[in-house]
Amino acid sequence: MANQNSPISFQILAQDPKSKARAGIIKTRYGNIETPYLVPVATKGQIKSLTPKDIKKINPQALLANTYHLHLKPGDKKIRKLGGLHKFMHFSKPIFTDSGGFQAFSLGIGAEIGVKKIGFFPGERIPSPKGDSHVKITKKGVMFKSIYPPYEEHFIGPKESMQIQSNLGADIIMAFDECTSPSSNKKYIEESMHRSHRWELDSIKFHNPNQALYGIIHGGWFKYLRIKSAKYINSLPFDGIAIGGSLGKTKKDMKKILKWIIPQLNDRPRHMLGIGWIDDLFNCIEQGIDTFDCVEMTRIARHGNLYISPKAGGSLKNKFRINIQKIIFQEDKKPIDPSCKCLTCKKYSKSKLRKIYKKMTQNKNDEKAKDFYGKLATTHNISFMLNLASQIRESIKNNSFQKLKDYWLKE
Repeated sequence: MANQNSPISFQILAQDPKSKARAGIIKTRYGNIETPYLVPVATKGQIKSLTPKDIKKINPQALLANTYHLHLKPGDKKIRKLGGLHKFMHFSKPIFTDSGGFQAFSLGIGAEIGVKKIGFFPGERIPSPKGDSHVKITKKGVMFKSIYPPYEEHFIGPKESMQIQSNLGADIIMAFDECTSPSSNKKYIEESMHRSHRWELDSIKFHNPNQALYGIIHGGWFKYLRIKSAKYINSLPFDGIAIGGSLGKTKKDMKKILKWIIPQLNDRPRHMLGIGWIDDLFNCIEQGIDTFDCVEMTRIARHGNLYISPKAGGSLKNKFRINIQKIIFQEDKKPIDPSCKCLTCKKYSKSKLRKIYKKMTQNKNDEKAKDFYGKLATTHNISFMLNLASQIRESIKNNSFQKLKDYWLKE
């Protein structure tokens, strides 16, 4: 059931005749988002290594910020006094916020099993030192231990999450939920799903009606649970639908899950939480997903990994990336990708970028080199992915989506 008084509207402009891929437009008070679209993540209200001026040059349609981190630092009440996220971030376009529920995983079982990010599939998980859980999940919400000094405990439930996100003033917000782990068993995932459903129902009650609220589908990799959750969330007056939680052990599992979920949904905008690899974009868009958010493109940039297209040698095997620190790029005078029009590719060769990266890694205290390299690499990766999303949108409109997908994902 769609929200008849929604602060956003969604229009489907075209659909691929051979799949569920669709191109559309989400209209918000701060502007429009042409879909499919990958939303860059500005976790603490900024994208690492980039200034607001840098972001303006890249020209993203929308950004996503993290409720948990901004609640703790500088504080959502302070951001409200400053005029909300748009003024705080110096960004005049649509902004998404998550609910804070992801930290129930990352600071809870994620800390215990040594996984920094949920990293849905093998090869994507970010290992970290194992430690103690910083969360306690109750029927009413989650008790967190702050990751910032003085490490105080604080509680977030659906009411608190909605108030924090209202203070932040984002355009599109997420209902409060619990993000489950790939290591959780069916019993726990089912209990968590019902708990999230109760929290999401409360989120409708407490959310600011001037903000578009997305409900989140759970149920892990279990068909019965996913279908049950999809039907329940679809029956509620959310402005959009998000898909969260563990998506199975392999990418084939993710495809199956989407095939179970999508037929249960109406035409509200659909968002994939925490997904953003190139093959994932194609495969999820093919199933009918409209928007995504992922830290992947910025995180790998800082570690020397830069995106390349098939024309430049990108493939599923090398994950469409090069690592700039490799010696083979020492005398390479070509840009990262000859088809990329970003500011980095226009001005810097691979040999120059390698030199800057090596300087940064050889002197860990050289903040200037670190910031400079981070700016160049992040600019490229975000620009590259936004351009790919644009190509996908156009391919859906001109009935060439399958051709574009085959070109990128050929073995």
